[in-house]
Amino acid sequence: MQSGLPAITVGQHSRAGAKSRNDDSFGVLIPKGAELEHKGIAIAIADGMSSSEGAKVASETCIRSFLEDYYATPQSWTVKKSVAVVLKATNNWLNGQGQAVHQSDQGMVSTFSGLIIKAGTAHIFHVGDTRISLLRDGVFDQLTRDHKTRHAASREYLTRAIGINPHLEIDYRSEPLQQGDLLIFSSDGVHEHVAARDILSAISAPTAGLDEVAAQIVDMALKNGSPDNLTCQIVRIDNPGRLDAASHFAALTRLPFPPELNPGQSFDGFQILRELHTSKRTQVYLANDISMGQTVVLKTPSINFEDDAAYIEMFTREEWIGRLISSPHVLAVIQPEHARKHLYYVTEYFNGQTLRQWMRDNPRPDLAAIRAIVEQIAKGLRAFHRKDILHQDLKPENIMIDRHGIVKIIDFGSSHAASQGDSGSPVATPQLVGTIDYTAPEYHLGDNGSNRSDIYSLATLTYEMLTGKLPYGRGFLNARDVQRLDYVPMRSVRSDVPLWFDAALKKAVAKKPSERTDALSALVEDLARPNASLRYEQAKPLIERSPLIFWKCLSAALALIVVILLYMIARH
Repeated sequence: MQSGLPAITVGQHSRAGAKSRNDDSFGVLIPKGAELEHKGIAIAIADGMSSSEGAKVASETCIRSFLEDYYATPQSWTVKKSVAVVLKATNNWLNGQGQAVHQSDQGMVSTFSGLIIKAGTAHIFHVGDTRISLLRDGVFDQLTRDHKTRHAASREYLTRAIGINPHLEIDYRSEPLQQGDLLIFSSDGVHEHVAARDILSAISAPTAGLDEVAAQIVDMALKNGSPDNLTCQIVRIDNPGRLDAASHFAALTRLPFPPELNPGQSFDGFQILRELHTSKRTQVYLANDISMGQTVVLKTPSINFEDDAAYIEMFTREEWIGRLISSPHVLAVIQPEHARKHLYYVTEYFNGQTLRQWMRDNPRPDLAAIRAIVEQIAKGLRAFHRKDILHQDLKPENIMIDRHGIVKIIDFGSSHAASQGDSGSPVATPQLVGTIDYTAPEYHLGDNGSNRSDIYSLATLTYEMLTGKLPYGRGFLNARDVQRLDYVPMRSVRSDVPLWFDAALKKAVAKKPSERTDALSALVEDLARPNASLRYEQAKPLIERSPLIFWKCLSAALALIVVILLYMIARH
């Protein structure tokens, strides 16, 4: 049974070789704790282009930025996005410095090959002619391709490198890892002068360690006439970090579920004041943090799910996501100062009512009140989206509003971070996790959600706050509903709502995400003033909307008039 954390052994060697200086750079960073779990291990090699004036600074900058800045990106971002952001920022800086300081298009340029090991997968990023190769079961496989072109006189030139121009194109691929795999990082001074079979032979021979093997490979390149700098890194995968179900469940259940808590009870450094809410899935208690003298809220899991790995994973994920989000319109998750002995998490106490109760108390709110609420919810959602997190369960019960009109999103147990796709968790969690009435139609069609899915939910909430009803009459139950249900114009329910406001909501709840409002800011703007690009029709007279009903009503009215006239004649 393996731990879910990756582990490696590294050997490396670098030399200037026939040149007066060594413009190669390389590095490895193995973090600890949560960073190792959520971000993985980073390894990289870079080769400063010798014709550039700042070659060494360029290669060092690439390595330092990759190893440091990657770990500063949000844990909720995917590996691919995190590294792309870092490398593009590095490219912009090197290109700008090359132009400003060295007055040259080739002032600060470097090749780069980097790799992140996370959850049993190697995420590979490559620009230039450094290389990463994989040795597995005696087979040598080059994982990167050289970005070179050959010109006259047999000279080769780089077609891609970091810092060479403002636009950076990065090769990316992912490769499943196995225990015992060897990854070989090399600069062109090595791999252009040592054949793969010789590298394989050196690695296969008995040796004192991987450092000695790396040095031996560099020596072979020198003996074979390499005129360039020489760098070789060898990484052995001792544990790829892929979770197995048993060890993952053991980690999830490390802390026992809390017992039922009662007012006045002391529990893990808290004094329980009262129960705020209970459901079949969770209990929520108002408590006093004894050491801090602070009123907080404890959320505990239901004992009914003690053996449910998917439930426990989603419960622990809710706390993790809460710590990543910082917004005055999202309930804050608090890290207790004392160690926990049970599974629960702590949040701030927000004294208010649910939006559902507010809707009952305000059955016919004006547009100004609706706009104030929607704008605050949008700000809270934006904090999720900036971290590449989808909320996925926006509904009146998950939003609170206090007596001052401050609004907060209070529940994010169904939220999904983009980085979860990199986690390699063996636990399957439900794809459709939201509440039916507010769930975007794409989920029912088996498609992945996006920011526009949350926009759909917010627009549905807005429609309901104004009308007490849902935009399609009810929520979608299945794919068939998505095809057959039509949008119900708000003016058929509430005639005082402006047509342009109705048009804004109709676009925000469009069935196809591509036709839906694409940004929270755009929705807020569209609800504040008419959007000239949105087409909406003036209310048609009944005879145009429904001729049959018009003539039936007219006939009934005429019949009533005839009856009244006959009655009046009969009396006289």
